[in-house]
Amino acid sequence: MYNFKLNVIVTCIIVANCSIEAQAYGWVSTGNLVGFVKLNNVTVWESALRLTAPNLRGVNILLVELFNCSLLESRNFDTGGSTAAASELSTYLQQVSDGVIIVGVTADEPTGNLASALPALQQLGVDVSDVQRRGSFVFVAQKGLPANTELRKSGSSSSQTRLTVTIPGIN
Repeated sequence: MYNFKLNVIVTCIIVANCSIEAQAYGWVSTGNLVGFVKLNNVTVWESALRLTAPNLRGVNILLVELFNCSLLESRNFDTGGSTAAASELSTYLQQVSDGVIIVGVTADEPTGNLASALPALQQLGVDVSDVQRRGSFVFVAQKGLPANTELRKSGSSSSQTRLTVTIPGIN
């Protein structure tokens, strides 16, 4: 009689239910505007025009950790004022690993120097080539899966642009 020891490895991946709400804004001559990103109803990023939060002009990129629906990092690329920002944005997006959830939210004026970043955004499924000066856009994308991208945009400076995405938990 033989005694066998059976080693069983069970892998269980649990991803929390993750609600992402984001609001972008373009520049307007009057009024107070607010941009934000909330993860499961908790504000993790904020920008404002004429209010107490800083005005983080340009394209803001946030990376989200799905396992606990938390912010990994956020970066601001001043594509409204800096000629180098679009190139930096493009390089940054190319370095993000496949599968990572990316939230993009604009503030004030994102398009002035955005042209060289358009191909990198399009690879994510984010076509904002039609957004005019002082317009806004917001998106949630999964790097490497452009079909999973949700995008809202305002072609010109009309109002705030909002998007809510829920990524269901899985076992």
